[in-house]
Amino acid sequence: MKYNPLPKELYIKNRKKLTEKLPAKSVAVFHSNDIMPTNADGTMRFRQNNDIFYLSGIDQEESILILCPDFPNPDMREVLFLRETNEHIAIWEGHKYTKDEALEASGIQNIQWLANFDQVLNTLMSLSENVFLNTNEHLRADVQVESRDSRFIKTCKERFPLHTYHRVAPLMHQLRAVKEQEEINQMQIACDITEKGFRRILSFVKPGVTEYEIEAEFIHEFIRNRSKGFAYEPIIASGANACVLHYIENKEICKDGDLILFDVGAEYGNYNADMSRTIPVNGRFTKRQRAVYDSVLRVQSAAMDILRPGVNIQDYHKEVGLIMQSELVSLGLIDQTDIKNQDPKWPAYKKYFMHGTSHHLGLDVHDVGTMYEAITPGMVFTVEPGIYIQEEGLGIRLENNIVIQDNGYFDLMRNIPIEAEEIEELMNKG
Repeated sequence: MKYNPLPKELYIKNRKKLTEKLPAKSVAVFHSNDIMPTNADGTMRFRQNNDIFYLSGIDQEESILILCPDFPNPDMREVLFLRETNEHIAIWEGHKYTKDEALEASGIQNIQWLANFDQVLNTLMSLSENVFLNTNEHLRADVQVESRDSRFIKTCKERFPLHTYHRVAPLMHQLRAVKEQEEINQMQIACDITEKGFRRILSFVKPGVTEYEIEAEFIHEFIRNRSKGFAYEPIIASGANACVLHYIENKEICKDGDLILFDVGAEYGNYNADMSRTIPVNGRFTKRQRAVYDSVLRVQSAAMDILRPGVNIQDYHKEVGLIMQSELVSLGLIDQTDIKNQDPKWPAYKKYFMHGTSHHLGLDVHDVGTMYEAITPGMVFTVEPGIYIQEEGLGIRLENNIVIQDNGYFDLMRNIPIEAEEIEELMNKG
């Protein structure tokens, strides 16, 4: 792996947090992700399942973690199973974890090869009553591919039909939503790498460059700083493309007088950054562009101040909507008649700001965690208002990542240029 791993003490702590939530005589099982195929004998790059990674730090395919916290034999309360390597695998695929390396990474004492999994499972299940199994229960998930966890659910229920089965996902969502300091440190590195990429393109962009050339500048800077690359498909949207919220073609020439909207983030150690910035192709905002830009920036600043412990995200989104409504009135995009006649389910401001302002961020870009319960310290959110004026071919979004604290927030992107004057100064330097 390219990244510096977090200490095993974090994963020991994470497992303890989960096992303290399990009822007596429980066993919980977590599988790694599959290596997904492309075509012929091709495969996609492996990406570890975030739940087993959160609990073990193990970043390798064909891994299984079993937790059985009150099993009579203490040696069997945590068992990690790994793919047994050999000379052939080492030559063709490279190095895999040894048992000693897996112990150092995870803090799990009992590490076995996968061949022993069925036997150990039988032993643990014989003295367990409650079985906690994992599924993808993200609010936005559209699951169409069967995972290793899903296949195991079928076989486990066939082999052990009389146990009581439970969902572990709600517990994992609670735990992963609140970050430990070690996780925040890793996310800070992802944000710092993202900053380096953004500063690089500020001196690169000029009329005539293509969106894909800018994408190449970002990925160059990300990988040279030990990131795997983009945390998600990057959006490099110039001109009217910025009004397409998920524009990822990145194929057009950037024209003099247009803006470019970036929605780009680096990953580091499986943790993610999620940044949006909007800059003028020629290095200078027009009067209209600057007016809209400053409106978005004011909404972002106000939204950050609203996000506090105890706030409900749904109420927060409504409050941000009212702030955006005021800005759109000042820009002449909507008026009091529009507001008076609006559909309460789709307020007038939604014509120009149609997406949410914030989501959880962490091991997933849209990280797990409730969007209906109160915010607590340690959660990490994006703050990303935008204004999209299709009739003017103008779209602006600004996005930072913040950590919720007891009495405010900490901006992980505080060093990434965002003020219009600083962006113009950097683009015209030298």
